Amino acid sequence: MVFADALPVGKLKTHAWLYDSFLILGGSLFIALSAQIAIPLPFSPVPITGQTFAVLVVAMLLGRWRGVAAVLAYLAEGSIGLPVFAGGAVGFAKILGPTGGYLVSFLPAAYLVGYLAEKGWDRKVSTTFLAMILGNVIIFGFGALWLAKFVGINQAFSLGVLPFLAGDVVKIGLATVVLPGAWKLLGEKK
Repeated sequence: MVFADALPVGKLKTHAWLYDSFLILGGSLFIALSAQIAIPLPFSPVPITGQTFAVLVVAMLLGRWRGVAAVLAYLAEGSIGLPVFAGGAVGFAKILGPTGGYLVSFLPAAYLVGYLAEKGWDRKVSTTFLAMILGNVIIFGFGALWLAKFVGINQAFSLGVLPFLAGDVVKIGLATVVLPGAWKLLGEKK
């Protein structure tokens, strides 16, 4: 069971498709809002954003299938012209550009982190931390490999991974405190 399934939402749960749709749309909007927290780096085509944090938290809260669906909805929203990508960017060309590997990597990262949440990894600080690290490794791996097509393999790490490590440690730390704490508020046993 993931956090979204433990919420006391009454009649909405009797209409599972409506509840799932609400969660998926809400997750995609949270990712879109987090993408608007964007700090361009003058030396890199990859900005600092809140997207990775949002993707991983959404996956932890919703589980693998709804997490992946929320990411797919987010990518579709941006592809059709809604200004949801970092800094309000739009269009399918963004997915094909230098940062496209990061965007696409949100799918397997959401799947893995959501799967781990379904196995209870979101209830303890240590396992939440590890799940978030694994999700970030997927995002950095796919993102840097794709970025290498544009800047070369030698520059991909220094432009697409290294500048983001400190910020991701902070984001992971925040998620590591918030998610197990939310379970405690719901009164779930470890």
